[in-house]
Amino acid sequence: MNPTVVIGLGNKLLSDEGIGLVMLEALVRKAAEFPNVDFLELGTGGLALLHVLAGRKTALILDCAHMGAVPGPLRRFTPDMVRASDVPLRLSFHEGNVLDLIALARRVGECLERLIIFGIQPETLAPGATVSPVLQARLPEYLGVITKELSAEYYAESVQYSDGNQPIGL
Repeated sequence: MNPTVVIGLGNKLLSDEGIGLVMLEALVRKAAEFPNVDFLELGTGGLALLHVLAGRKTALILDCAHMGAVPGPLRRFTPDMVRASDVPLRLSFHEGNVLDLIALARRVGECLERLIIFGIQPETLAPGATVSPVLQARLPEYLGVITKELSAEYYAESVQYSDGNQPIGL
């Protein structure tokens, strides 16, 4: 088990709900560039997320996030940033709320040093096996941001956001 894990969440049968999995698949093709990183698809996650986080130092979660924004922006945030903001945020349609599961990990002593969530505002969650053209067109941007985060090793403040905004400053 590597100290860092990149986790893709989502449902490939609901269009943009699967963006976390699409990004993960693309990153897996670059896995040789990141030998100390595990890449895991958790689908709709649930309690499996707790087991994947256990014993890790860093985790990046890739997911669709309902932020009340126009479709397409990628936002980088931590669980604490979400709790401290007034912005309503809902991560995907998963078994259990991701933020609640992270809080549970803290309570049982499996808190990571660094947990970053990359959320993308969906355009559609209609049944469909591909992401919307809006998100598909921005996939290279998303991958560039995540690759920079992984390359920076720990808490890269120089990361540029695909929509030009700061994290969670919606």
